[in-house]
Amino acid sequence: MGKSQKKRSMRRHNPMRVPDSHLPKGLASAESSSTKKEAILPIIHKMESPDGAERKWACVAVSNLIQNDPSTRRLLQGKNVVGALITRLSDSEEEVWIEAAGALRNLCIDGGYDICAEMHNKNILAPLKTFVPKISTIVSQFLESPKNAPDNAKKVVYEFADNVITILWCLSETSNKALNAINQIHLIPFLMSFLVSRDRLPVSTVVAAAQCLYVLTDDNQSAIDEVRCNAVYTSCLLDIIRTDGPIQTDKARGVSEDCLVTLKVLCCGIVGNVSPLPPPSAASTLDVNDLILPLLQPVVSSVSLQEVVQQVQVHVTRLETDPPQIEKLSLKNTPKSDHRSPAELELERLENRLRTVQLTLEILTGTWATLPDPVSSVQNDDHHDKEPKDAEMADDVDEDMSLEENIPSCENTKPSPVVLLPALVQPLLALVQPTSLSFPPPSRLSVHPPTTSALSAIHVSAFECLNNIFLSLSTSPNSELAANENAGRGVWAEIWTVLSKLGLDIAQGQERKQEIWDITVGVLWSIGNIWKGKLVPDEEQVRILINICDSSKDAQVQVKCIGTLECLAQHPYSLEANRATSYLLSILPTAAAPPTKGTEPLIQAVSALIDIYSDERLPYDINFTNGKFYERLVESAEGVKKLVRTIDRRKERDLKLRGEEVRDNLVAFIKYRRGLQSDGVY
Repeated sequence: MGKSQKKRSMRRHNPMRVPDSHLPKGLASAESSSTKKEAILPIIHKMESPDGAERKWACVAVSNLIQNDPSTRRLLQGKNVVGALITRLSDSEEEVWIEAAGALRNLCIDGGYDICAEMHNKNILAPLKTFVPKISTIVSQFLESPKNAPDNAKKVVYEFADNVITILWCLSETSNKALNAINQIHLIPFLMSFLVSRDRLPVSTVVAAAQCLYVLTDDNQSAIDEVRCNAVYTSCLLDIIRTDGPIQTDKARGVSEDCLVTLKVLCCGIVGNVSPLPPPSAASTLDVNDLILPLLQPVVSSVSLQEVVQQVQVHVTRLETDPPQIEKLSLKNTPKSDHRSPAELELERLENRLRTVQLTLEILTGTWATLPDPVSSVQNDDHHDKEPKDAEMADDVDEDMSLEENIPSCENTKPSPVVLLPALVQPLLALVQPTSLSFPPPSRLSVHPPTTSALSAIHVSAFECLNNIFLSLSTSPNSELAANENAGRGVWAEIWTVLSKLGLDIAQGQERKQEIWDITVGVLWSIGNIWKGKLVPDEEQVRILINICDSSKDAQVQVKCIGTLECLAQHPYSLEANRATSYLLSILPTAAAPPTKGTEPLIQAVSALIDIYSDERLPYDINFTNGKFYERLVESAEGVKKLVRTIDRRKERDLKLRGEEVRDNLVAFIKYRRGLQSDGVY
């Protein structure tokens, strides 16, 4: 079992805010589904116009056209809109390159990796690099002499900075090649300057800088070192995190509580990325998890997905009655936000709330991937000197206890992850529940794709967090938790209820469903391990797990399915369900045929069969005898040995060791069962 570790190949930035996977491939299909195709050529032509006003209008129009419209975005991309906008970043007129940056920013956010890769390949970093020192100089002047700068000028500069920083953030997540190029710009001092001066700058720009820092410090050693070695930077981040009391808003500066929560969450993520902080900083002795986990937990509980969906539908209806018109766009000294209606701004606010929850979940998932085992954390606490409870006391646990009551608490001790778990599990289970906008019908665009994208990302992230939490619990056995069968059955049932709502019919445009299934079988395996032999198998659930194992091409998913089936098969009194272990036998090699699955699933299947039938006194052991399992295992032994020999110890050391262990266990198990036959036990 593996935790959902943070990997650059699976970035936290949603690859496509307005997905187009529901559309058939090719420009022809995009053209047939776009309602704005007639406007595209005039826009492209005006972008090359000698009239600066027309060039500016064309840049603004691109942002308007692509809004929630992937087919039109694809058509524009086919007309080289990316290259045209990058050219406009070097325009002779300031207002043109300001609007071009806004359009490129929106393309980055909406279009994801492909468009970002195209921008990088077309050398967008060349003009962006020149903007960084210019922005830095102008912002410094504003801060030094705020009264000498007109408000409109400051608004334009800050929003332009927001655009440039956001493009750099998105490019950083595109590929290692792009990340390495951005590392050469040395952005850390530039970005940190916004956080240090946060009280005098628009919070949206500060949040953009924090978002870029968060991405740059994720498994990127040069950026990590640059933040860690500067005491001013680390103190600034900790000051933001440690802000006590209710978050203060500033309506005069347009500072909302949502924005400040996002900033705080991002700083938690940055500190987590760069930890441990080096001495002689006072923060070097700080347990970062103790600091950030209590702050992140309330954010997970702060949103009702159903309520957000209802609000989104209200504002979408308003947009449908009064859609934005390209012809009505104001072009007179106006930054990008002025092109959006109140309904659009409210939809953006709701989306940002969802994205903050998603971000929080991802930080928590990474935290649980690196936490020590929860029980060990409690037992090793210097202040926790209570003796372990007797084994008999576990039998006295009230079966009606909730999961929250069943986790040990540590009074008068520092917070431990195991104490925080009860308050986290239930909100996570609420966040995996799909809504009416989570997964639109096949071949149809959502009524508001950004909300759909954010919702599905939250479901995925919540399941990843649950996976790491239950994996941590399953790898550090807790007798009290295992004794609380009602808690285990309750969580198990709730997760299957969610999966039943998702369904197994995954059409084009619903790829997130498959991602959720792949993650959730790992959650089920961990739950099964914690309450092994206590979960009553359901015939339909067993069938689904077998079908997933057979249909998936991912060896890790197959391993998780086999592990979950192993746990279910060990319910002592479910003899009929236990007969499903014949499926595990079908994976094994025979004298005439190789195994039906790859090396890892085969090893897991052999290990599972040994574990299930290691005690011949269990009621379901009759299936071992009647199903002639012994003979089948004997027949497979030579094939298993050969397969283990083929594992390259230099390339797959852990798998080789695991394979050799299971091989030896199989030989010993066969010998043991042969002895039982000789003794007439069966």
